Amino acid sequence: MQLFFLPQLTIKCVETDLNEKESYHVCKVLRKKTGDKISITNGRNILFNCSIVDISKKKCRVKIINYQKQEPPSYYLHVGISILKSRERFEWFVEKSSEIGISEITPLVCERTERKSLNVERVEKILVSAMKQSLSLNLPKLNPVTKFEDLVVKKKEEKLFIAHCENTQKKTLMSLVKPGFKNLVLIGPEGDFSKNEIKLANDHNFKNITLGNSRLRSETAGLYVCNSFSIANM
Repeated sequence: MQLFFLPQLTIKCVETDLNEKESYHVCKVLRKKTGDKISITNGRNILFNCSIVDISKKKCRVKIINYQKQEPPSYYLHVGISILKSRERFEWFVEKSSEIGISEITPLVCERTERKSLNVERVEKILVSAMKQSLSLNLPKLNPVTKFEDLVVKKKEEKLFIAHCENTQKKTLMSLVKPGFKNLVLIGPEGDFSKNEIKLANDHNFKNITLGNSRLRSETAGLYVCNSFSIANM
């Protein structure tokens, strides 16, 4: 199945136009014609089955035949992860976490974060592409770049975790994952969180967790977290 993305699509729509990029893909890449069927999601767990009623290189109009609502995952996973020095590594995490299953991403600026900015438009495109590639119907939410302390203080989730390499008492993430809750997991930059950041998080009810015996890169740690939740809630 080839999946297309149209964020403004709702169950009240009867007919709608794809944007120019998606229309070009339907027409020139897939060579679809009037009457052919395509599948569209709005990124909010709904699949729309559609029929092409008019098509050109820059415009593809479809009629909604029916729609199917998909049950969201039994968990809500929000990962706050430091912006990484390597743009490619951060984008790799974004892509793979979207494919495995993540609800929300907050790029963090921590004490040891070296790169302070992010190409948000590029990251959003990666999220959309990963959603379509994996045939997921949920587009993860990408939050603005946020200071570590701001996220820690203003968090809204019920289950709070911070992964770090300091020698403190920790539990494994897998032993703490339970369905039905909103979870926030913090992942630090190259060089880890500072002791002050860990203390601040602990003071705001974040539990210390370990991701195993190996010392993981930040993006690998983030992916480990996503995979742990996905497996635990199968």
